[in-house]
Amino acid sequence: MLTTVRVHCPYCGEPLDLGVDQSVDQQHYVEDCGVCCQPIEVSVAIDAAGEVLISVMRDSDA
Repeated sequence: MLTTVRVHCPYCGEPLDLGVDQSVDQQHYVEDCGVCCQPIEVSVAIDAAGEVLISVMRDSDA
């Protein structure tokens, strides 16, 4: 199941909507900000209750 999660770019602070596939327990990928085009490291985990836990950081901080 695909869920949309709103996060903020760690570079420019603009809100971004990310599509998260809840059928995968853990995900890690790089997505470019649609505003400033900087690479964002995205880490996603689904907890036992089905809640989406997401963290975003600068690519250089990973």
